[in-house]
Amino acid sequence: MKILIVDDSKAMRMIVMRTLRQAGFSDHTIVEAANGVEALDAVKKSPPDLVLSDWNMPEMNGLELLKALRSAGNPVKFGFVTSEGTAEVKESAIAAGALFFVTKPFTPDTFKEALAKI
Repeated sequence: MKILIVDDSKAMRMIVMRTLRQAGFSDHTIVEAANGVEALDAVKKSPPDLVLSDWNMPEMNGLELLKALRSAGNPVKFGFVTSEGTAEVKESAIAAGALFFVTKPFTPDTFKEALAKI
């Protein structure tokens, strides 16, 4: 499986990557994007099986990215990994087509639980 991690923080992308490996996903291909615009480009060039996106990013946030993918007819599996954890934010994410919502801080078990559904 190819996983695209989208976050404006390089450090957070590395933490997500490390946590995924600790959760047992070390045999998957992991690629990165620093914002929604980069992620859209990456998806067009080489489609991933799963997108893990932050909510707040410059240029194009995670919700805008998800909506852009869906409006283009792209059904890629999509989940959020973010510090935004309000009920309103989660409802917006699910309504737009997100499959899961992981709130920071997270653990390897958090990812195991979220990705077990996929």
